[in-house]
Amino acid sequence: MASHGTSLALRPVARAASRIPCHLSRQHLGLVRRYSIATASNNKKTSGQKERVVILGSGWAGYAFANTLDPAKYERIVVSPRSYFVFTPLLASTAVGTLEFRSVLEPVRRLPGVKFYQGWADDIDFARKTVRAEANTADDLASKTIVLPAGSGNYPKPPGSKGETFDVPYDKLVIACGSYSQTFGVDGVREHAHFLRDIGDSRRIRLRVLSLFEQCAHQDAELADTTTQDAGAHRAGHLTDEDRRSLLHFAVVGGGPTGIEFAAELHDLIHDDLARIYPELIQFVRITVYDIAPKVLPMFDQALSKYATDHFARQGIHVRTKTSLSGIRLAQGDLGREHGGLTLTLADSNSSEILAGLVVWSTGLMPNPLISRLATKSFPLSPPSSGSSSLALDGKSHLLLTDPHLRARLNRPSDPNATLDDVFVIGDCAIMESQSHLPKTAQVASQQAVYLAKQLNARAVGKKPFKFRNWGTLTYLGGWKAIHQSSADELKGWVAWIVWRGAYLTKSMSVRNKIMVPFYWLTSWLFGRDISRF
Repeated sequence: MASHGTSLALRPVARAASRIPCHLSRQHLGLVRRYSIATASNNKKTSGQKERVVILGSGWAGYAFANTLDPAKYERIVVSPRSYFVFTPLLASTAVGTLEFRSVLEPVRRLPGVKFYQGWADDIDFARKTVRAEANTADDLASKTIVLPAGSGNYPKPPGSKGETFDVPYDKLVIACGSYSQTFGVDGVREHAHFLRDIGDSRRIRLRVLSLFEQCAHQDAELADTTTQDAGAHRAGHLTDEDRRSLLHFAVVGGGPTGIEFAAELHDLIHDDLARIYPELIQFVRITVYDIAPKVLPMFDQALSKYATDHFARQGIHVRTKTSLSGIRLAQGDLGREHGGLTLTLADSNSSEILAGLVVWSTGLMPNPLISRLATKSFPLSPPSSGSSSLALDGKSHLLLTDPHLRARLNRPSDPNATLDDVFVIGDCAIMESQSHLPKTAQVASQQAVYLAKQLNARAVGKKPFKFRNWGTLTYLGGWKAIHQSSADELKGWVAWIVWRGAYLTKSMSVRNKIMVPFYWLTSWLFGRDISRF
């Protein structure tokens, strides 16, 4: 039986009948609490041949793992629908023109020695140790790994259809496929709301904000050029002041760091830059943050959360807690049909309705559908006397369970500590039984990735358990103010803003972006934000 070579052969599924089964990387024994997969071959790898590690995802977990894993010891293959890593904490800055889009991107193909295949992991054959992937050849920047508005051109093909599929064999598998945006089944969210998970989202948000101001200003110019004789006929399609107040109402759903930082960045854009261009429209602008919780930023203590709320109040940003939405739809008449105005229905006793021009949805995460599919797959274990099993799924979060070493747990009631050898789960799609309280944040995902890569580099998997180190939480509040909380201290105001910028600058992955980010910060401060529409 031929062994894996150093190059990866992509084999179309249509030719699966002639596909040669992949073998195990080494002869496995039936060890207590650790299992291998029963496959068609148990040959050892050729001496000196690197083990092939396939990484599903290019987010905080997948990219950091690929960047840290030693290329001298392992062959690294990344499978992801997007060819880049996004520095998500700065997405809000790109959405308002403070930063250029590419300054928060890290191309996966720039990682030395990494092989990259652009596509979605559609299935995993644990018996053959192969990942079945669906190719993504779309031009759109948005990723299908997030919930996107239907019919808006964000899907690379009609939903439900399949593109070309191919198989990727592995010796070790790292599942880091991330999560979707949570919609809670609210009507109209997918069709009408904007998310802020990817660079395509921030671009669409920027275009929508600038378009709303341009539409409102354009109507004024048209009316000023209309003769008295034609004014009556022209007013039929004219925006009234109430219409402008509706279109320039920006609703942010979700009071976590993403929603709060976007509201803050949007306020800075409007009052620092757009106010100079559209001074007559500023009186109509409103920014409102809606959250179902009793307070925004629940990860901060009460004092810092109150500081954020008070700061927003001084800036004119409205915060409505204990408030949720039951639906979003196009506004009636020309406001919705011609200008894209939206009607938000509140989930209160009166089903109150509010008009807005833009809704940014940031209410949390839901599991990637791949995870639930994997948990239902049964596969044989080795030795054959071990029977078959499936991956264990946490009943509450519906995420894949791992042990303290990030190995995938098996669903074996007779052996609750059983794990699957050579399959690891990290990031938003994983939950550790011993540390289930850990938040689904970039900080946790990147620490898990670096830990696992270092353990594999040292051939020490299973010796030292993962331990999360909380470096603190930061949130920008606008107007050069921020808040910071860690186990050591709490900061707020201008000092916290310095820490916020310094932390994000140092965490930028590449030297290129460590140069680009401060350059665009300085450019925006000196010359204003980029407000061009393209």
